[in-house]
Amino acid sequence: MNLLTQEKQEFENLIAQAINTQFSGWDFSVISDARWREEKTSWDYRSIVLEHLRQAGALLDMGTGGGEFLASVAPLPFETYATESYRPNIPIAKSRLESLGVSVIEADSCKLPFEGERFELVINRHEKYSPVEIFRVLRPSGRFITQQVGSRNNIRLNEMLGDMSFLRGEEWNVERAALLLCQAGFEIIVQQEEFPETVFADIGAIVFYLKVIPWQIADFSVKEYKHRLYEMHKEIRQNGELRMKAHRFLIEAVKP
Repeated sequence: MNLLTQEKQEFENLIAQAINTQFSGWDFSVISDARWREEKTSWDYRSIVLEHLRQAGALLDMGTGGGEFLASVAPLPFETYATESYRPNIPIAKSRLESLGVSVIEADSCKLPFEGERFELVINRHEKYSPVEIFRVLRPSGRFITQQVGSRNNIRLNEMLGDMSFLRGEEWNVERAALLLCQAGFEIIVQQEEFPETVFADIGAIVFYLKVIPWQIADFSVKEYKHRLYEMHKEIRQNGELRMKAHRFLIEAVKP
């Protein structure tokens, strides 16, 4: 087998493996750190949540996925709810969280099914939200903690695949998010923004990422982007990896 044939065969094998790899909840361990890793931010979302969790009598976790993060910070307040909008995640989250006393509810994060002033703490990791809704369900002096993925996240993928459609909308960054929270009535306590490095070690890891993060490339399919994916595969083989910048920001806001 010559080098060109070997390169193409490796490409096809990695693509097929990525397409056939199952994904559930919000567990990315099926792709090891050796194939896809992200540099950590200077802040630790989990530690920040834990700092306020023990003083909260009522907690809401928005976009809980399969409940992986929420389970990791147990024991939880007596009154703890988790919302999730992606239906296949609901039974996974219930299986993981209900034994911990958590009520898991299928709900759109921008229209929360709770009465006003229900929670002392609302947490949100990478989930959309309505500032007005968060303000409504928080009690006075209640806290909202969110870590978000900014709109400049891994844009080198978009550049290499020729899809820059994300630029059509308003940029999502810490300044924009803080402004909207302030307009809803919040006081911003903390706001931080960073661009940690992301490293992909093979084209299969990239295809898997694009499969489970569909908002990166809205119309992504291997068939549509196969030529560009192959060019990326060749670059990875030549350089050993593909590096780019993620986009993360953290906000802590309090309802006066």
